[in-house]
Amino acid sequence: MTSSVRPLLNRRLAEFGTTIFAEMSALALRTGSINLGQGFPDTDGPEEVREAAVRALRDGRGNQYPPGPGVPELRLAVAAHQERLYGLTYDPDTEVLVTAGATEAIAAALLALLEPGDEVVALEPYYDSYAACIAMAGARRVPVTLRPDGGRFRLDLDELRAAVTDRTRLLLINTPHNPTGTVLTREELAAVAELAVERDLLVVTDEVYEHLVFDGAEHVPLATFPGMRERSVTISSAGKTYSFTGWKVGWVTAPPALVTAVRSAKQFLTYVASGPFQYAVAEALALPESYYAAFRADMQAKRDLLAAGLEEAGFEVFTSAGTYFITTDIRPLGESDGFAFCRALPERVGVVAIPNAVFYDHKETGAPYVRFAFCKQEDVLKEAAARLRRLAP
Repeated sequence: MTSSVRPLLNRRLAEFGTTIFAEMSALALRTGSINLGQGFPDTDGPEEVREAAVRALRDGRGNQYPPGPGVPELRLAVAAHQERLYGLTYDPDTEVLVTAGATEAIAAALLALLEPGDEVVALEPYYDSYAACIAMAGARRVPVTLRPDGGRFRLDLDELRAAVTDRTRLLLINTPHNPTGTVLTREELAAVAELAVERDLLVVTDEVYEHLVFDGAEHVPLATFPGMRERSVTISSAGKTYSFTGWKVGWVTAPPALVTAVRSAKQFLTYVASGPFQYAVAEALALPESYYAAFRADMQAKRDLLAAGLEEAGFEVFTSAGTYFITTDIRPLGESDGFAFCRALPERVGVVAIPNAVFYDHKETGAPYVRFAFCKQEDVLKEAAARLRRLAP
């Protein structure tokens, strides 16, 4: 053991300790609480997709290292999905890269494309891995805060434009947005695209909840806007869409030069992963539209069930137009510290949630907001709602 006083952890990661998800999940186990914190379903996805994975295992497909860019069947399926849904054409050999979930895709993209001192403009609150990956790249994050307005969180386009400087290298966009549930409109995305083209910025866009939009909301990939395909790294994954989050199969679609850059970083992270599951996800991506429609309808019903319970408990509930999550304001309950509220909630009523402040650089801005996941079985959500109603003033 070194006697040096230098800390063991790289200083770029010093601000990132154990994630709040690990802390709150451990709290759920210790107290026997219903865990509405971490965003994973409590049931598996389609049986035919699970059986496709079993078949791949038994047939010996993917049990050894798969190809670095991903198995050809999956790359073909990703390209077909992008063209069928969005009219985006990608060459499966040079413009599609399979990753160990979207989290690795984000890490590889940021590590590949950023130099120390570069600035990254990201929408705050943001998924916690964004901040860690930007830090590992030695870059600087510049948050643009989504603010409550008319029952949802909205992007201030003037604030976004003002955040871009001569040091800005890329925009990091997430829609449908975790944790707020906001889905950026076509008009908002057009303004983002115009700014990216005008300032010659790269864009990394996290679209993992692309199939989870509600109330007629529309998901529009940024890469579909003029001038954006050639500067966009589009990221998605199978976990959220097919309810197999443990399989960790994600992908990048981008022009060849950007895919090559991202692959250069990715090959030294996991190298490859999830071999048999890649074949199963290739089959999943070919599921008919009826699957996605039923999936959205089921999740929307669960959203509505939990939202009603939260409102009856006294929370201010923001409309979730997409994702697995509902963001609430705890101030109507006489509370203002989301961390303290979430740490006490399991003992008070037997439910676990996540304080949104962990997703903010401006902790005070996120302090009164708390996120609940509704990707659970209906009976679980009904019981959680009943427990939460005990908080009602």
